[in-house]
Amino acid sequence: MACSRNATLQLYRNLLKESKKWCNYNFREHALRKIRHEFRHNKALNDTAKIEDCFKKGLESLEVLKRQVTIGNLYKTDKLVIELNKR
Repeated sequence: MACSRNATLQLYRNLLKESKKWCNYNFREHALRKIRHEFRHNKALNDTAKIEDCFKKGLESLEVLKRQVTIGNLYKTDKLVIELNKR
């Protein structure tokens, strides 16, 4: 897959969408923070090789995230107090 602007934005959206599927509040929030941090941190990259490397790592992370969400949701826990008051 080419590492174009649209492909990168789609990867970002897919990572966010997948991480929001997590039932566990702590895992979900950690994943969202980590994804946002990594994309902001690498926003100014200009080296094509580094961009390709980051894109490949992002695709691998998406696959890992999909597996982890599936496994994590098999062992659901009760909602935390912070989740009960959230709108």
